[in-house]
Amino acid sequence: MNDHRLPPELSRLFADGGGGRRLPVGLPPGDVVWPDPGFTGQGQAFRPAFWMSDEAAHAGDWARLREWHPYSGLWPLLLDESAQPWAIGQIVPDEPRQIDHFTAEGFMTEVWMEWVAQMPQEALDELEPYGAICPGPAPPGTLRADPEAVADWLAGELAVKGMPLGLVAAPSGADALAVMGWQGALHHNEWMVPMAAVVRSWEERFGARVVSVGFNTLDVSVAAPPVEPEHALHVAAEHWAFCPDNVVQGPGDLQSYAEQIIGEPAWSFWWD
Repeated sequence: MNDHRLPPELSRLFADGGGGRRLPVGLPPGDVVWPDPGFTGQGQAFRPAFWMSDEAAHAGDWARLREWHPYSGLWPLLLDESAQPWAIGQIVPDEPRQIDHFTAEGFMTEVWMEWVAQMPQEALDELEPYGAICPGPAPPGTLRADPEAVADWLAGELAVKGMPLGLVAAPSGADALAVMGWQGALHHNEWMVPMAAVVRSWEERFGARVVSVGFNTLDVSVAAPPVEPEHALHVAAEHWAFCPDNVVQGPGDLQSYAEQIIGEPAWSFWWD
């Protein structure tokens, strides 16, 4: 008899023991990942941060588990290990309710002011037409497809890289970043929770879904991307505040970066 209840190793991810949550059979072999107390400086955690498969995810694994998310409470992620293995535990889990205290506008404004204050005057050219004046978050995009379908497509595209599958006890991909203790943007922002607030906002405004994370990377699907040059430029300003390396070490200025993201169904971020 099988009632699809969570196996014990997945139940441990939830503070309440996973009561009432369900997941289909056929989960690949894997184990939970604990944060390294030496890295977090917080002592031994009360529960593991996430579950990870032993082998690379097969095509369709991400989509199948995403479909079960409303019942399991587990958000799937493809875990890029090209820089370092996740199992070493360089993660700092946080409570997702902390995200409620931050907004995309607040984060963007703070980063803009801080970075502009350190930039030489001639470097402000890369931020044209905004310069030293933060434009704030861009208006929402118009859905061009179902957000879950676009996420499933991106997962299929990324799965060919041979990444293991992760499961995080979180209501969304944005929240999963905090729950699992992702530290990918550590060199840009020491605390990940405000950045999770930005991703939450993208989920609402652009139909974004977090699909894959790496040691210093993030891949999200986008069902409502900007399709007009002016809108794309405004979104590019958000991306600069969220991940300056995408622009500075990429095309070099907002105008050129905006041309790269216009109409694109996926956004990829990389921090130095």
